[in-house]
Amino acid sequence: MEPAAMPPSSSGPYVAPERSLPEITLKALILGVVLAAVLAAANAYLGLKVGMTVSASIPAAVISMGVFRLFRRANILENNIVQTAASAGEAIAAGVIFTLPALILLGYWQGFPYLDTLAVAATGGVLGVLFTIPLRRALIVEGGLRFPEGIATAEVLIVGGQGGRGVRDIALAAVVGGLVKLLQTGFRVFAGTVDAAVQVGRALFGFGSELGVALLAVGYIVGLRIATLVFAGGLVAWLFGIPLYTALQGLPQGVVGYEAALQVWSSKIRYLGVGAMAVGGIWALLSLLKPLRDGVRASWQAFRAVGQGQQTAVPRTERDTPIPFVLIGTLVLILPLSVVFLHVIDAPSLGLFGGAYGMTIVFAVLFALIAGFLFSSVAAYMAGLVGSSNNPISGVTIATILTAALLLLLLLGQGFGVRIDASRAVTAAATTILIGAVVCCAAAIAGDNMQDLKTGYLVGATPYKQQIMQIVGTLTGALVVAPVLELLFNAYGLGGVLPRPNMDPGQMLAAPQASLMQSVAQGVFNRSLDWTIIGLGATLAVAIIAADQWLKARGSSFRMPVLAVAVGIYLPLELSVPIFVGGWVAYMAGKARSGAESSRGVLFASGLITGEALMGILLAVPFALAQSTEVLRLVPEEFAPMSQALGVLAFLGVALWLYRVARA
Repeated sequence: MEPAAMPPSSSGPYVAPERSLPEITLKALILGVVLAAVLAAANAYLGLKVGMTVSASIPAAVISMGVFRLFRRANILENNIVQTAASAGEAIAAGVIFTLPALILLGYWQGFPYLDTLAVAATGGVLGVLFTIPLRRALIVEGGLRFPEGIATAEVLIVGGQGGRGVRDIALAAVVGGLVKLLQTGFRVFAGTVDAAVQVGRALFGFGSELGVALLAVGYIVGLRIATLVFAGGLVAWLFGIPLYTALQGLPQGVVGYEAALQVWSSKIRYLGVGAMAVGGIWALLSLLKPLRDGVRASWQAFRAVGQGQQTAVPRTERDTPIPFVLIGTLVLILPLSVVFLHVIDAPSLGLFGGAYGMTIVFAVLFALIAGFLFSSVAAYMAGLVGSSNNPISGVTIATILTAALLLLLLLGQGFGVRIDASRAVTAAATTILIGAVVCCAAAIAGDNMQDLKTGYLVGATPYKQQIMQIVGTLTGALVVAPVLELLFNAYGLGGVLPRPNMDPGQMLAAPQASLMQSVAQGVFNRSLDWTIIGLGATLAVAIIAADQWLKARGSSFRMPVLAVAVGIYLPLELSVPIFVGGWVAYMAGKARSGAESSRGVLFASGLITGEALMGILLAVPFALAQSTEVLRLVPEEFAPMSQALGVLAFLGVALWLYRVARA
């Protein structure tokens, strides 16, 4: 039996539905807005630098509890409101930085226009909030998904308010997680990754692992089954995909060893995951149709009950934002979305005028809305499987850009085999990037917000109040992200584009996700994408779905959700390995306890996530001020072999510590 730390909901929410505590108070609103702005700025830098952001829910919850101890009266639901707003600010930053910098890499933008960036972020983000409202019941109440960071945040909030041994477990683990992160990313005494490669004939085999303890903790929380499926997806790409490709096509020029394997994965094999996620996403949507219908129906019934004076018939902890508000809000957002598309998409460059140009704008707006809803659902589902930190939002966005680009080719009157001129191709690519940016913001918010709603479900929050604060946090992040991006672009440069001469390219922010979006969008219009690999990924997903349905028919307790495998193919193998190790720690600890759950294990894992996340955000400050991630380095680069050994020992030591705590 696979062990799973049961959430507090196993005995009902922490704050009973019949109790009514203050939630959106003035101090919670102010602190939530401040943290949303700060964390959005910090994560914008980190995301542009390394292509990943830090989940803000737990750090925001910890900061909130610390600040609210200065007040005579504060409660767990106020702390929950703060983390809800703050994490929305971080999520909207991710949606923006993964996409809009691609417009600069295309040469279409020379900077980040404030109103255009604000409009894309705000409309996309608010759509993400609205689209998750009918999904809350389907995925959280009835779907049985884990939402690991939602569970961890709830544990932190509950234990933080209770005190005792649980607080000591979280605090000790947070110190450990933060210290390991500081020694890895700041002082560089411990290596943050370990990797190796071996060539057999023409076939190249690569292997690598992150040594961060937060991913170990995520693996512990999601459990062995999901961790194994994610890892299996990574093996598909790295044990079979890369060796077969290099054996047939040879090695890339100019790089050797693990860097060569990484380049093949990034430029070719990763698209197996894109194809698999596209099919898996469609399958997930089909699976969600009935619970989504039931959720919408329940929301309508609740709205009618309130209108008829029967508000008490709906428990406080089940009161979502009414569905009519969701529909009205979606329709209202069509206007700003249309305006920004009209302003950004240049008709002469696109070669369209009059009715043809108007049809293109209508297509872009409608496609952004439809794809936004569909992929918000997929992102919310994936967040329930593997957590929002490991949610491959960029994969969802690539699927959006690919589909939008193919449809736009038809609108432009071009066959799939016809090459269009360079100027028109750039504008067409920019159009699909803009559509992708709206969808990416919606999907990023959807995945993150579902974690927050899971936390709220466990602690006994009022859903519609959380949804209000999600919109507040989204708008706050949207307001600050444009000037932050402009500042970072002028300070460092982005993805090979330097705004001024004589700048140091070594300090440039790589913007890896935006570079990927640019290459995909241009690849469609330049006819340079390898559709064979995408098709193979889709075929693989169909085979996994068939196998999962066969297991279901046999009544097997082991199931193979296709998106978990697709996520593993798409994510770097380095992220899958520590998740897999964490899953094994959970399994072995549960076995030692004869299958009994360990709340201490979840608390310790939550502390590890908290410490690494907080330290990651704190390190962004000196990195930004010094315009270098090397500013705190204590050891020379020649120390690298010893750093790798120390990093591995530290990772294994924390894994052993987590096991001992969980089995106690």
